[in-house]
Amino acid sequence: MRRISRRFPDYGWAWPTRGLDQLLKAVLLPDQQVAHAEAASWLDSNDIDLVEFREHRLLAAIADRFGKALSSHPAYPRLAGLQKMLWTKSRLAMREAEPALLAMVDAGVSVMLLKGASRIATDPAAQRGRVAHDIDILVAPDQMATAFDVLRKQDWKVSNGVTPQYLRPRLASLRSMNFFKGSYGDIDLHQLAYDWSQVDATDDEAIWRRAQPARFSNMDVFVPSQADRVALAIGHGGLDAHTHSDWLVDSAMAIRAGDVDWDVFCDVAERRKIAVPSAVALTYLEAEMSTPVPLETLSRIVAMADRSTASRIVSLLQAKPRIDLKGLTWLSRGMAKQLRMYRKSAAREHAAPSIEWRGRRLSRLAEGAANGSALLQPITLPQSLPAGGEVVIDLVVKLDLPPVRRRIEMELNGGEHHFARLRYRKLGKGGGEMMLRFSGAIRPEDADGALALVARPSRQFREWEHAQTVATYGALPFQLVSVKVSPRR
Repeated sequence: MRRISRRFPDYGWAWPTRGLDQLLKAVLLPDQQVAHAEAASWLDSNDIDLVEFREHRLLAAIADRFGKALSSHPAYPRLAGLQKMLWTKSRLAMREAEPALLAMVDAGVSVMLLKGASRIATDPAAQRGRVAHDIDILVAPDQMATAFDVLRKQDWKVSNGVTPQYLRPRLASLRSMNFFKGSYGDIDLHQLAYDWSQVDATDDEAIWRRAQPARFSNMDVFVPSQADRVALAIGHGGLDAHTHSDWLVDSAMAIRAGDVDWDVFCDVAERRKIAVPSAVALTYLEAEMSTPVPLETLSRIVAMADRSTASRIVSLLQAKPRIDLKGLTWLSRGMAKQLRMYRKSAAREHAAPSIEWRGRRLSRLAEGAANGSALLQPITLPQSLPAGGEVVIDLVVKLDLPPVRRRIEMELNGGEHHFARLRYRKLGKGGGEMMLRFSGAIRPEDADGALALVARPSRQFREWEHAQTVATYGALPFQLVSVKVSPRR
């Protein structure tokens, strides 16, 4: 195998450096004494209260590994308190999710745990050092609707703010959805285990054949095979290496547990187009952390990554922690991520296009609205409309806007049937009353309940505790000034 350089564009360039490298060594180095020294050195140079959640995740693992061996350090009380707080939140998140997961299993859904939840299911002791504030689960595409209905019935809220009426017909086009409930409940529901840029239909099925049964909170679930656990950690972590700081820890722990089928891993890496982040991760773990990756596997992965040509640069930019990027490379990484997100959005929209009515601001404010402001306004269609066919609805609404730039989101639904999203982007910071007009065609006979216009948040939060958050993202009460309906010509 050739030597890996730390210079761009080789894979060593994207290895973690400085504080992140130090934290990872404190967690992963086999030599307890050397790892302890790395932990103490990091604590000497950093304030736990000033670092971010990505460092907190690794600090929890350090606290679990060394315990009172670090008690002589001045930062130990804060470190121990941080670990206890993160462990408590993880336990509360798991407890909040358990009824929903059990209901899915009882409904016949096969649930596969991913990421931190899968590691905890195979090694319950890991929950002291592995932060898992959200529970990632994978279900088969033909069971996605059942899992979605279970979450909806138990009052879990979709994080992007849309209604279940909008979302349910589009389930097939979604890779995953994030749900909140209560103060700690957080479930990521997946029907595809990997990002859209890494999808492979053959392996989407094979991951289930390779899955292993496990027990999690007294229920029967599945976890990915050892090879898939390594591949999934790299596939997810390699896209946002600065966010998921413990993806390398998950990879190393799965490798050290043994039984990794490296032929399967290499096949997955090729199919999923994750050879470059795999080369970054495995060479780092082998060279810097003494993780037992076979030389033959390293050679295969590096050779595969070398053949990636143009995509190699994009993958390198995404696999390198953002904190290490400066100037042009920082900008290039942002552009690479935006291109990936655009392609994902385009693919989803092509699979399940949504109907959107764009609002137009009216220069004059109409008077005499017959109703007060509310988040939901019923719409009654005239009885004189001919049966069947489409009608054009012209809606005028009045809103009292907060003084911030924001999106205004509404939906037109008929019972469980979604007709259209009504959207307007407010670019100015001025507040006050605004009149908007929306117009579009619907087929009334598609409704299976009362027609209603409902205001939606542009983003969903677990708790709406800050006035600024409500002003920027919250659903806006509105008055329905006029409704005009006419047959579509």
